[in-house]
Amino acid sequence: MNEDLTTALENAPSWQPWLNAEFDAPYMLSLKHFLQQEEAAHKTIYPQTSHWFHALETTPLDQVKVVIIGQDPYHQPDQAHGLCFSVLPDIKTPPSLVNIYKELNSDLGITPVAHGYLESWAKQGVLLLNAVLTVEDSQANSHQGKGWEQFTDRVIATVNEQCHNVVFMLWGSYAQKKGAAIDQQRHCVLQAPHPSPLAAYRGFFGCRHFSQANEYLSSHGRIPIDWRLPETPEV
Repeated sequence: MNEDLTTALENAPSWQPWLNAEFDAPYMLSLKHFLQQEEAAHKTIYPQTSHWFHALETTPLDQVKVVIIGQDPYHQPDQAHGLCFSVLPDIKTPPSLVNIYKELNSDLGITPVAHGYLESWAKQGVLLLNAVLTVEDSQANSHQGKGWEQFTDRVIATVNEQCHNVVFMLWGSYAQKKGAAIDQQRHCVLQAPHPSPLAAYRGFFGCRHFSQANEYLSSHGRIPIDWRLPETPEV
């Protein structure tokens, strides 16, 4: 486990100059110790180790166009793979993502696909970042407050400082607090309630964030996101 974190960003070279020092920080050493204890106790952790930093590996820093912030990974088997709101192919689409698809359909006329695999968004520059990168099986929020939040705050700060004209989609109060320091002169910040079934009807539906994001990107000379997902997931 310790070795896994030490070599964490070997497949995310664009992020290394800004994030490598974090792995020697006291909070990260404490997080490593916690994860080692969880492993020693034979607890099942999601996603699998190779996917902990998948969001950074799939979306290089210099290609970030949109940032979507989630809370922590899905905590049931075979769901989480390191991208917020996304699940592995052949897994039932979770309720929040069903609502995201509904808003996409309302906003841009995009017909929902029969899977929840968002890899194609990440490859276009949509950083799908959870605030906490691991979770114990069947125990939602079980790894909150262990150090991941500090690391992902640094990820967000890096995008804020090193990139220009990025769209931050902040859904729900948790994401909005996490994105509170974003420079709104330099970037576009879109806020709405969370897409979960408990909150979506309070303003997520009708927020039109997807079309607004593309209008902003186009107006700043950036290629917009093709929010359509392939009918068959490309793994």
